[in-house]
Amino acid sequence: MTMNRARPTTIVERVATAAARATAGSSVLAAFLLLPPTAHASLLSPELEDKLATGIALFVIFIVPAVLIVLFWMVHILPEKIAHQRNHPQFEAIRTLCLLSLIFGGLLWPIAWVWAYSKPVMHKLAYGTDQGDHGGEEH
Repeated sequence: MTMNRARPTTIVERVATAAARATAGSSVLAAFLLLPPTAHASLLSPELEDKLATGIALFVIFIVPAVLIVLFWMVHILPEKIAHQRNHPQFEAIRTLCLLSLIFGGLLWPIAWVWAYSKPVMHKLAYGTDQGDHGGEEH
């Protein structure tokens, strides 16, 4: 199904349509004439742009990796902190697994996380308590 546009039938309607098109065309032409003759890619001067680029590059090269390393380390010691707060009887083993996880790129971290939240089943039967003694260590 096609739609037919209603065409102006009278001379007055045709003149009004032509005038509207001419006004729109002159408005677009005026807008182009008001634009500056040269376009600039940046609002900054070239020297300031170079300094800004150098600052951003130094930030990305030195600060971002340092922050990412610290965040990686903080996330990987979370199971150790959880095990210590919960007085997990196998705290030292969880701590060792966290350190190994740092070396192996985080592959062992989920195991340490689950282990820190679990309680050994036979520990209370063997040692009489399900709380670990961390030798008076403060972390």
